[in-house]
Amino acid sequence: MQDNYLSVEYYGPMRINLAFFAQEGAGGERTEKPTQKKRDKARDEGQVVLSPEVATAFTYIVLFTALKSLAPNIMGNLQSLFEYSLSAAETHMDMLDIRYAGMFIGNVLVRGTVIAMPLLLVAMAVGFICGVAQVGWNPSSKKLKLKFDKLNPISGIKRMFSFQSILNLFKSLIKLIIIGMVIYNALVDEIDKIPGLIYLSLPETVLYIGNLIISLGMTVGMWFIAVAAVDFAYQKFKHENELKMSKYELKQEYKETEGDPQIKGKIRQRMQETSMRRMMQSVPEADVVITNPTHFAVAIKYDRNGQKAPVVIAKGMDFMAQRIKEKAKEHNIEIVENKQLARALYASVDIDKEIPAELYQAVAEILAYVYKLKDAV
Repeated sequence: MQDNYLSVEYYGPMRINLAFFAQEGAGGERTEKPTQKKRDKARDEGQVVLSPEVATAFTYIVLFTALKSLAPNIMGNLQSLFEYSLSAAETHMDMLDIRYAGMFIGNVLVRGTVIAMPLLLVAMAVGFICGVAQVGWNPSSKKLKLKFDKLNPISGIKRMFSFQSILNLFKSLIKLIIIGMVIYNALVDEIDKIPGLIYLSLPETVLYIGNLIISLGMTVGMWFIAVAAVDFAYQKFKHENELKMSKYELKQEYKETEGDPQIKGKIRQRMQETSMRRMMQSVPEADVVITNPTHFAVAIKYDRNGQKAPVVIAKGMDFMAQRIKEKAKEHNIEIVENKQLARALYASVDIDKEIPAELYQAVAEILAYVYKLKDAV
């Protein structure tokens, strides 16, 4: 614990916890673009670019278009429901009976639901398609989990006066202004026709009002598309800002994904050391060591019975070249100087690999020389 504190002499001794500064550095300003891993994690948690205004705009347009197409069928069903209600009231004087009243209300609700069902299904389909079009197929249950911090009244008050709440209020006011503007313009154009409705039959009056409402709804939907486009752009901008990462977070993610560079360096060093030891153990099996003579050393082995071509079993540069030559001397391995061949073998042939065909002749001459020396002995 003493190592985590620093004593400073100023007006008096003061102990500073150095871990405080380490924790502060762990955050940092989020200025870096999010990685794909961060994006995938946010998507799995349900954090995506989604503007509800897109669904609202297209629901208006599609719903009122469907209403215009289904209007004759809906009007016929409503007339049938109206006739049923009147006939039930005329033929039964016991409407106050709770059992009959319950049955009557139940029938009215069922028939009303059947009439409204096509429009409800259209609205649900449009909302689903708009959601999938914005974020793709991304079912996630994490957004549905209960978060107790949302039950905190203080947090609720903060959310009420947050920038997002103010923005939502502003969008609602914009939509109200658009609806009011569309209705006003429509009424101004139709104001002269409204008094003449008293001379029309009930079906004609209903048809006129229905067409007017459908026209208003579709016009509102077209205006809402502009609102949706602006809101979607803002939601995307906000989403990108929320996903931004600090340099520290990037570093930590890299460590988690690729591993700690220091640990990887130690592992790589251990592997190199193991490879070097194994390589040095192979030097005594070599037939010859070809040198530069000081900078490069390549140990060659050739089994005339089991190999098609000579194999490089060890190679090194500078210090490692000296070790290979020392090992060769210890085991009476011939060392032959050939600068160009040593460089070519070192650069083009990996350990435990056969030499290329273009070097056969040069290596064969050296091996023949070495075999001649061994036979002479």
